[in-house]
Amino acid sequence: MAGSEAAWQAANMGVQVIIHEMRPKVETFAHRTGNLAEMVCSNSFRSDDDEQNAVGLLHWEMRAANGLIMQMAGRHRLPAGGALAVDRDQFSESVTNALHDHPNVTVEYGEITELPEHGHWIIATGPLTSQGLGAAISAETGADALAFFDAIAPIVYAESVDMNVAWLQSRYDKGETEEEQKAYLNCPMTKPQYEAFIDALLAADKTEFHEGETAGYFDGCLPIEVMAERGRETLRHGPMKPVGLTNTHAPENKAYAVVQLRRDNALGTLYNIVGFQTKMKYGAQTDVFRMIPGLQNASFARLGGIHRNTFLHSPTLLDDQMRLKSRPHIRFAGQITGVEGYVESSAMGLLAGRFAAAEILGKTLPTAPQDSAMGALIHHITGGAEAKTFQPMNVNFGLFRPVDGLKGGRRGRKDRYKAYTDRAKEAFSEWLADQS
Repeated sequence: MAGSEAAWQAANMGVQVIIHEMRPKVETFAHRTGNLAEMVCSNSFRSDDDEQNAVGLLHWEMRAANGLIMQMAGRHRLPAGGALAVDRDQFSESVTNALHDHPNVTVEYGEITELPEHGHWIIATGPLTSQGLGAAISAETGADALAFFDAIAPIVYAESVDMNVAWLQSRYDKGETEEEQKAYLNCPMTKPQYEAFIDALLAADKTEFHEGETAGYFDGCLPIEVMAERGRETLRHGPMKPVGLTNTHAPENKAYAVVQLRRDNALGTLYNIVGFQTKMKYGAQTDVFRMIPGLQNASFARLGGIHRNTFLHSPTLLDDQMRLKSRPHIRFAGQITGVEGYVESSAMGLLAGRFAAAEILGKTLPTAPQDSAMGALIHHITGGAEAKTFQPMNVNFGLFRPVDGLKGGRRGRKDRYKAYTDRAKEAFSEWLADQS
């Protein structure tokens, strides 16, 4: 996804771009197609609120910069309350077609296994960098690539959900239309059902790691069984929280916990189980997930899985133009740089594409302003983070410089977030205007 956005931005600046894509010639276990920008873990770009949410602000900045990813996400949007969710197949096909149709873009299919010696390059290999290229990067940087483990949530056929038990509702009825307000399927649990589910989850067979691997999970994408191991109530205060939902079959009964499923395609035939990334073995998954009321007869289009993600120690290896310090003709973008999430990865691709194109055109493009969402992210990964404890990071307001004179704490949060987003939009708009 980062590479697609980088190519789009550079091509629109008048630079001839070649995209090297190893799929489908060289496959990964997580991908299903050879399309560019294929979504694997989820079909959601998360919140689209550009006034009170940092990722929604990032959406705004990418749209302002004529971002391909946001353009196609808007075109294939699905109802998801206040979130931006898409039909993942239509989305990736449209990104692929847009790049194939661009007069300045050529797509070559085949694996790159060595760091190129000459030219201008952006490595945006995502979380699943191939073994050959990963070894070349590791050899150049003089250190083993860092890694953490990411998990994939299962997808259920909608027709197999028992709608006598489940109901349609977005949390707090969020959304401007009835379709948005009913964007999620909800499966309620009583306390005994929840306790039995947690017991089964903890006892289920899990995927084992190979010798030498350690489970350094990213907190934003923890497997549900890992969350359950942290405490029996953890899931009930996380993806299974019952707040903001009323069971239309029994309005007087307050659910102890609720499992939500989000629409995964435009037809509404597929739903993914929200927050249910898992490392359980396939047989255990079907047994445990069918304990969820409403999913007792569920059929699965895809079961969950787990994979190893690699990322650079960017604070020590990359400059503020996303160049590898030891080989400045090579830039990195996307999740491999230590950002986490589709939106963040795409945003880093947007910056890398613009930086590379400007350099080719003999221009100097300053990095994104620190008070913008993109600037806060790139500042974090290229020097703002504590190098010794560097880990993948989602965009969040904790990365932003404080606004003077505003109240701290939860009570002042709404005014504070609005001040952050107003300031960011102004700074980012000025940055874009200086390039025109």
